[in-house]
Formats: sequence, C-alpha cells, structure tokens
Amino acid sequence: MRCYGYRMLNLQPHRKDLGGGFTVRRLLPAARQRAVGPFVFFDHFGPVTATPADSHDVRPHPHIGLATVTYLFEGAMQHHDSAGAAQRIEPGAINWMTAGRGIVHSERTPADLRGIVRRSHGLQLWCALPAADEEVEPSFVHTPAAALPELEAGGAVVRVLVGEAFGQASPVAVLSPTLYLDLALTAGDALPLPQAAERAVYAVEGALRLDGTPLPLHTMVVLDAGDEPMLSADEDSRAVLIGGEPLGPRHIWWNFVSSRKERIVQAADDWAAGRFGQVPGETEFIPLPEARFVP
Repeated sequence: MRCYGYRMLNLQPHRKDLGGGFTVRRLLPAARQRAVGPFVFFDHFGPVTATPADSHDVRPHPHIGLATVTYLFEGAMQHHDSAGAAQRIEPGAINWMTAGRGIVHSERTPADLRGIVRRSHGLQLWCALPAADEEVEPSFVHTPAAALPELEAGGAVVRVLVGEAFGQASPVAVLSPTLYLDLALTAGDALPLPQAAERAVYAVEGALRLDGTPLPLHTMVVLDAGDEPMLSADEDSRAVLIGGEPLGPRHIWWNFVSSRKERIVQAADDWAAGRFGQVPGETEFIPLPEARFVP
C-alpha cells in the first residue's frame, strides 16, 4: 500500500446554530473541499439531550436542485413536506427527499417526545442532482432500517445505506453513483475502506485510526483516489464513509443548490413571493436571509 497525503486533507467542522440553541457541526461545504462525490453538504448534530423546555424544531423551508439524506443514531423527528409526505424518522432508516424543481419541508420533534427528556444524534447530508435531473418532480422515500443490508468486515459491522460495498447493495434509488456507509467498530477491528471515484471518512465517535494514524474525533478525511487505507478502532467507535461520482461545480446559497446561478435567484424570488408549495398543517416558515444571493 503506498503512502498517501490524507493528512493534508483533514476537514474540521464549524459550528452552526440552527435556532433554539440547536447546534450542528458542518463539514461540507468547506473552503478546501466543496463536495465529495455528489455530497455537497454534511451536518452532524448531537448527541444532545433536550428537555421539554427546548425547541429544536426546524420550521418549513424550501429546497431546489438537491436531495436531503437524513440518518439518525438516536432519537426521532417528524418530517412533513409539500409533496404530501408525513414520516416519523427513527434510527437506522434512510430518508431521501428529492427537492428537484422545489419542495418545502419541516422537521419537528414528534408530539409524544415533546414533554419528556430526549436524546438526538444524527446526520443530514445533501446530494446534488445531475444537471439533467435538477428540475425533477419532488418526492420523499423512506427506507426502513430493516431493509438496509448489514454485514461484517474485519470484525466491523457495516450498514450499506446508499450504493454498493462488500458485495451488498442498498435498495435506496439514486440518480448518480453514490456511496454512504455506516461503520461500527470495536477495539481491534480493522477494515479496508471501499473504493469510489471520490471518498471521505468521518469520525462520528470513539477512537479511530487510518493506517495506524489517529483519526481525530469529528474530523473528515478526504481520501486520494486508488488508496485503500485500513480503518481501525482502539475502542467502540463509529464512522461513516461517503462518496461517489462528482457532478461538477454547483452553486449553493441558503437551502438552494443549482448548476445555474440564475436558478438560485429565481428560487429566492419564488420563496419571497410565496410561490413554493405549502406543508399541510403548517403556518410558520423560515424567511429568506436578508442578504440575497448575488450572481
């Protein structure tokens, strides 16, 4: 195995307050790495303990030109969108919302959890859509935890969330080659990281190493094409691997992604004018940022 320069491609998170004291670690987009394969956005939230006094709801807001990918380790959230989907999101499931030409959604604490102390921990990623599919009809697909392949490799438990790895394929339908794995390791486990056109590994929890070099907690490492580093653990640990085929440059502003700057301007105008769809039962919304996108 050749020596490679992954240490030069470590990405550290910056913290982003989504409101109500709900803070996430944001890894993508970064100044040195705008995307990994089709993934243009990577948020890690929690683990956090919330009380009945806390409000971590995300009010209705719009998206275009992307797919949101929600995956929980702990807790639950209630998804509603303008395409008519209403889905309780729980640990281990993949929830894939294709915004396409435009969708509005909210993510709230389920009613049965509001009055109790609760834990929340998970990831939300965005995948850019191929240019030819940026204006597809919006949709939402829930794939339950039991439908996702799970296997053992090098002692580690691998869940194939999206794409193919170690001879197993996820049932989640995608519009371009995409890889997303959940890797759970115990002390002494070690496995080679599968190939993809572009890849990055992120340390969710525990004490991990890449080819024996410590992988700091909450760090994303972008891997060179062709390298096959060994991921190992010194204690109970978890990581995710993301990747796939790159889709070319994308413009990102607020909640909008597009290959065309003018499309983002149009989306902002549409949201300001109330031309997006409505989420059934919702009366709140997140307004546009005061500073508009300037092409």
